[in-house]
Amino acid sequence: MGRMVAIEGLDGAGKRTLSDALCAALAEAGASVARFAFPRYGADVHAELAREALYGRLGDLSGSVHGMALLFALDRRAAAADLRAATAAHDVVLVDRYIASNAAYGAARRHEDVGGEFVGWTRELEVERFGIPVPDHQLLVAVPRAVAAARAVHRERTEAGRARDAFEADSGLQERTGAVYAQLAAASWLSPWSVVDGTDAVDAGALAARLRG
Repeated sequence: MGRMVAIEGLDGAGKRTLSDALCAALAEAGASVARFAFPRYGADVHAELAREALYGRLGDLSGSVHGMALLFALDRRAAAADLRAATAAHDVVLVDRYIASNAAYGAARRHEDVGGEFVGWTRELEVERFGIPVPDHQLLVAVPRAVAAARAVHRERTEAGRARDAFEADSGLQERTGAVYAQLAAASWLSPWSVVDGTDAVDAGALAARLRG
């Protein structure tokens, strides 16, 4: 049985870059790795509906904090069997965005902190009701909001057809979400967390070895 590691952080924090580096380091060490990324745009109807809402194409749906969170949770629920199978078949499963992203963004949208109603609601929905697998470890890629925003703008300019969605474009939301992420990490929410500085080079080899346990 392998270990599931969720990589969390703001839009533009560098989650995919870290995932790439960890994947390479783990492979070099002889570990088998599987990768998932949420939301699964193009692969799950719930994720597709969430994306349409974020770009204003589903009326006022994006204004519902619980409605949007439910769509993201249903995307993970649909992938739960694949996640379990991958964890059984590989040494490490890397997941770009997971349950904590729902908790952080939803709480931030409601101007709550980690002790607010929404974080508990997310756990009850995704873990207790939907039975979505809990990660063995979570990595928070921590960068200042301004750095993440600049990276998101650069990505928008360099990726054809890429535009920031309603969450990415809301600087206040990003700032509050970063604060909730830090609280989740400090509280070891769902599992142990490690915090890495997304503005500096990360020793992917050492980090990969620690994550394998």
